[in-house]
Amino acid sequence: MSLEEVLDLLVRNVTEVMGLKACAIRLFYPSNRTLELVASFGLSEEYIRKGPVDVDSSIAESMKGNIITIYNVADDPRLQYPEAAIEEGIVSLGSIPLTLKERVIGVMRIYTATARNFSEDELNFAEALAEMGAIAIQNARIHEGLQKDFDRTVALYAAEMKG
Repeated sequence: MSLEEVLDLLVRNVTEVMGLKACAIRLFYPSNRTLELVASFGLSEEYIRKGPVDVDSSIAESMKGNIITIYNVADDPRLQYPEAAIEEGIVSLGSIPLTLKERVIGVMRIYTATARNFSEDELNFAEALAEMGAIAIQNARIHEGLQKDFDRTVALYAAEMKG
């Protein structure tokens, strides 16, 4: 199963099991300080393409390793695109850091269509799944690096055999 398939399954299952409107996973790219979407379920194409998500403007506390919840997106200044969220029908959200070895590599966002105070159990569940997602991402990156090394070694060996 590819990383894309694993992450798609994760966001779909989180949405369905928690009774959410949607779920998304965004990874942090230090070069431009953005959070890039890698998987989502339940969000419209219009919302997904609303613009770049700036790590310093969009619930920045999550990138410090904190779980952040917002009861009403219309009233909270921490959102970068509150109008887009309202148009999408998002009322409440949770932002859960994706952490590897105490380093935040991105966030998992959970969205509801009605006002909701997430319970501690719900947040613990989401955090556990976010950790699994982070591990899957790390494993995929390791595998990709090993595959490139293997391919390069095979190509060098083939070139030597011809020469």
